[in-house]
Amino acid sequence: MSTATETHDRTDGAPAAGPPRAAAGTPARVLRWWPAAVLLALAVAPFSALPLPGLLDGPVGSPGSLQLLATCLLFGALATGYDLLLGRTGLLSFGHALYFAAGSYATNMFLLEAGLPFALAAVLGLCSGIALALVLGSVSLRVTGIGFSMVTLAFAQAGSILVSRNPGGLTGGEEGRAAPAELLPAGLVGIDNTANLYWIALAYLVLTLGVVHWAVRSPTGRVWEGIKENERRVEVLGLKPYGFKLTAFVLAGALAAVGGLVHLLLTGGSTPQTTTSDFTLSLLVMVVLGGSGTRWGPMVGGILYTWADHRLGDLAGSGAVAELPAVLRVPLSQPLFLLGVVFVAVVHLLPGGLARLPSRLGAGRRASGAVSETASGTASGTAKENRNP
Repeated sequence: MSTATETHDRTDGAPAAGPPRAAAGTPARVLRWWPAAVLLALAVAPFSALPLPGLLDGPVGSPGSLQLLATCLLFGALATGYDLLLGRTGLLSFGHALYFAAGSYATNMFLLEAGLPFALAAVLGLCSGIALALVLGSVSLRVTGIGFSMVTLAFAQAGSILVSRNPGGLTGGEEGRAAPAELLPAGLVGIDNTANLYWIALAYLVLTLGVVHWAVRSPTGRVWEGIKENERRVEVLGLKPYGFKLTAFVLAGALAAVGGLVHLLLTGGSTPQTTTSDFTLSLLVMVVLGGSGTRWGPMVGGILYTWADHRLGDLAGSGAVAELPAVLRVPLSQPLFLLGVVFVAVVHLLPGGLARLPSRLGAGRRASGAVSETASGTASGTAKENRNP
């Protein structure tokens, strides 16, 4: 009789426990679709007249706002590609800007010097960036650790000097070279076509996220993770890390070259600032700010860093800052100083970057809930003791 009663109680209790589990799982299933929702919102942004005071100077769909958003998306994608080296394989490269610049400069030179159609020039520019990454990666990866970083830095410095010297008038020196508008597709030239450029930047971001996600989840991506954790152990397993590291290096370089092509269209030319090691250092800051080795962190870091760089630049030149006392005016007139302060604050307050913030908040709520339950249990036990001395 007792056994039957217990079985009946368990049977009756099972359905009661079912709905809460389903209800708890429903928000989780909904949250899985947030990337698609964000992508849809970004795709329709050019049709929006929504004002965002403080975030953008005009409505979302205005040319100026779309230009800024496109630049943010571009660098979000570029930081995601760079994280293939830093966060996924453990390679600290200071020369990643070279492949970005190669995609821009090579495409521009094929347009200007050879007069090739844009599509063919773009393909050749992309191939140039991939070939450069393959050659320099083959040399740089012969050494490891800090030696690898120094070799990539040397290549970056050499490339920057070469561009600034303007050999044969091909690079334009310190002024760069404007892209020939008559050789570019008509739909990608002029303020009226800013929305098209924005969609190209968005497509580049989606492409980069897709390629990186696929690569990381592939068998090669698992080897990258092993190389980052312990390269010697990978060698003991009979694998050769050099080939896997070169694959990551070339893939990241190819994505950067595509970004250089997109940057050429957005800015209408090639600029020498994209060849410097400072450019790569900015990518490093973006990745660390967002969260190295995470799926969305580098993208978030790249977008926020680029937006803050532009907005703080506007703030530094505003009349409101010029009227402040010197003790406030001097630091506020230096955007890099403010960005540095934000970066240091994030590194100290959020180890692991902004991508770790949701998990930290969840851990904090669970910890506070556990403390509340413990306190409640202690109070209940004390009350029982008082009733039964």
